Amino acid sequence: MPIRNRLRSGPRSMLGLAVLVSALAGAPGAQAAARYVTTTPPAPGATAPLSNERTWTLSAHVVYAGIIRSKPDRHSHAFARLRLFTEDGYPEVYVVLRAYTDANGREWTQIRIPGRPNGRVGWVARDLLGRFRATRWRIVVNRRTLRMAVFWNGKRRWRRPVGIGTPHTPTPAGRFWIRERIKVGQRSSPYWPYALGTADYSTLSEWPGGGVVGIHGDWNQPQLIPGRPSHGCIRMHDRDIGWLARHVPVGTPLRVL
Repeated sequence: MPIRNRLRSGPRSMLGLAVLVSALAGAPGAQAAARYVTTTPPAPGATAPLSNERTWTLSAHVVYAGIIRSKPDRHSHAFARLRLFTEDGYPEVYVVLRAYTDANGREWTQIRIPGRPNGRVGWVARDLLGRFRATRWRIVVNRRTLRMAVFWNGKRRWRRPVGIGTPHTPTPAGRFWIRERIKVGQRSSPYWPYALGTADYSTLSEWPGGGVVGIHGDWNQPQLIPGRPSHGCIRMHDRDIGWLARHVPVGTPLRVL
């Protein structure tokens, strides 16, 4: 179910983008913020990468909840619609992958799509999205070693133990991102002190609200970390989730191995 409810209970080249992100994405620090960047659309008929999801990643909020298509063509198959808000009521954010300009000069953006099934991508008109924001942070969770590694600009900055889903309620693997950052005020809450909503969705079909996998506190069971105690969410020791939430911004890519 939505985390909030549970609490109650294109540049023309990759090099060009690297220069923009280096200048605007800032240095690592104790503040979860991303910086706006300006990209140059590719020439008509050309495609340009926007994110490599390792050393830099761009994301954007939604301006208008328009159609997501299978190809960068207004006549291609429409299979989903952009969402303005997450299940918890926060502004929805989409990781952007590539830019394309069609023969008529219309700009398109390829995005990752949150929701079931995990792992979908699609194309939207560029003007449906707001300004691009850049981050150099990246999170990797290894389900075999029960460890989370956090990278900045491709270099590992931090590594900590985690709790993940049981074999019957696993944490799904794949490429995801951070969509929400929720500060939990009540120290008695099992989610304290922060809960981060992700684009990873549980395999449990009966999980209300779509089954968003969160990264949060230790559920008042620190002795179970590292381990496999959860219904799919990623648990961390309180001090560790506190560090993570203060450093990585919404839009940070998450890889679950």
